[in-house]
Amino acid sequence: MTEPAEPTIAAFAGMRLIGAADVARTPIRAAVDALETALVQGLAPERQPPRSRLATATGELLVMPATRDGHTGCKLITSTPDNPDRGQPLIQGAFLLFAGPEQRPVALVDGAGLTNLRTPAMSALAVRHLLPPTAAGPLWLTVFGAGPQALGHAEALLASHDVGAVTVVARPGARRDRLVARLAGRSVAVDAREPGSATEAVRGADVICCCTSAATPLFDGALVRADAVVVAIGSHSPRAREVDDTLVARAHVVVESRASTLREAGDVVIPLAAGVLREEELIPLHHLVTGRDRLPDGGPRLYKGTGMPWQDLVVAVEVYRRSRDAATAPAEPG
Repeated sequence: MTEPAEPTIAAFAGMRLIGAADVARTPIRAAVDALETALVQGLAPERQPPRSRLATATGELLVMPATRDGHTGCKLITSTPDNPDRGQPLIQGAFLLFAGPEQRPVALVDGAGLTNLRTPAMSALAVRHLLPPTAAGPLWLTVFGAGPQALGHAEALLASHDVGAVTVVARPGARRDRLVARLAGRSVAVDAREPGSATEAVRGADVICCCTSAATPLFDGALVRADAVVVAIGSHSPRAREVDDTLVARAHVVVESRASTLREAGDVVIPLAAGVLREEELIPLHHLVTGRDRLPDGGPRLYKGTGMPWQDLVVAVEVYRRSRDAATAPAEPG
């Protein structure tokens, strides 16, 4: 019997290393369009594999595999709650992308950078389909949080819609100052509020993005306008939530998939257990994207996202293709 050849580093010789800065060069609209195209072409989120979790000494490890159209990949990330206090990222990891029938490794993508692109892109896709037809700019965007997802969501909405004002709701400090300074460089009015003084920022907003690690609701859901869109992405635990029962009871609730939501989304799981919401009332986003369903008129629209492996794969492929094409493009004449 012939022994199999020893694996060599040659198998990885053509693999592209794509850092966070390279990921960030992918236009947010390209990521949004890639996600929308995947759903229009028939990707069924309810049939996609879930992520798994492993508790560690200081947090958890998340494993997120997916396969589609000749590409397979897996994101491995750690979530370490105490890291921000240490001056380290909350999320760290990598995404390994395989391509072709031989499933060769073609790219290793920074996992935090990929997460910081695909999550805002998925939320921007939701807002694209949840904003009422009567919504007209300039919009007032209120963002809860001051971390990478708060920045990513603000920039995604600025790139996708006519936003005239952004209010950042977060505790005072260097992170909030950096976020406000970053957004102030855009053609938009920016102000900051503390969490306890955000009533007007909620009441007046066209779009509210919740991008925090809060375990309890951030605001009174009765304040949200009847034509507003709320995006909640900070919590991915069935025991934590960013929005309250009042908002859920008033809103049309849109989710990535019913299965993933029932596993991980406290913003939905807790109201379901309390009888505030029924499972059959959950509207999968892909039903709206493909035209299978339409949102009823009246009432706020709430999108709850937790992040699914197929989203990482779709966006990673887009990032890889752009990186590869940029490397092979002919040089501009000097």
